[in-house]
Amino acid sequence: MAASILGRVSQLVRANVNAMLDSAEDPERMLDQLIRDFTDNIAEAEEAVAQTVGNLRLLEDDLREGEQAVSEWGSKARAAASKAEEMRSAGQTADAGRFDELAKVALRKQISFEASSRSMQTQVTQQTDLTNQLKDGLNKLRTKREELVSKRDDLVSRAKMAQAQRQVQEAVRDVSVMDPTSDLNRFEERIRREEAMARGMAEVSASSIEEQFASLEDAGAEVEVEARLAALRSAGSGSAGSGSSAGSGSMAGSGDLSASATSSGSAGGSGASTSEPR
Repeated sequence: MAASILGRVSQLVRANVNAMLDSAEDPERMLDQLIRDFTDNIAEAEEAVAQTVGNLRLLEDDLREGEQAVSEWGSKARAAASKAEEMRSAGQTADAGRFDELAKVALRKQISFEASSRSMQTQVTQQTDLTNQLKDGLNKLRTKREELVSKRDDLVSRAKMAQAQRQVQEAVRDVSVMDPTSDLNRFEERIRREEAMARGMAEVSASSIEEQFASLEDAGAEVEVEARLAALRSAGSGSAGSGSSAGSGSMAGSGDLSASATSSGSAGGSGASTSEPR
């Protein structure tokens, strides 16, 4: 039992908790399960330590009793051997032989207890090592469990903080969506677009006005042309009415200038009537 528990304890102590948490879909649940596993194994390890310590104490008691028996039977063997020598010195050979036999019995007992004590000493050493390993593993389990509890508390705290921050961000986002300043910004943007449209229309209107003024200037120039043409026509008609030869010479000189203008027939008719009296 103790050996199997020690194996599980060693396995848990060597476990890479961080790697397990990294690969876990739900680290908090994984931590809870690990804490339960550590708690259960700590309880079993404590029971195993108590049992191995109890067995160790029994072995130590047996070892002390065996060592005491070795000492006692050694004393008895020495006493019997001494008595045998005393009897032989006194010439009591038969009694000496009997005490020699008693010394041998005591020595056999002593040898037996020595062998038993050596075996128990080996068991005590092994049990002591096992007990120390279990105690060390138990202490490591307790330390690691405390680390897991602390890690879980930190993880839960961080998860709650992250959730709170997420809720705050969502609240801020909702407030910004419902914030009247956002409507004001949209209204301001619409006004800016309308102002830009007005400026564009003004530029278009300005271009149209410039074009109108340009057409007026063109019309003014045409009026000037018509006025000058009318003046030329008027001048031509006055010269024809005087009937002088100088006027005829003038007409001859200006005939080319007014020839195209007299194609209407009225000026040509006047020229014909003045030539007939000649």
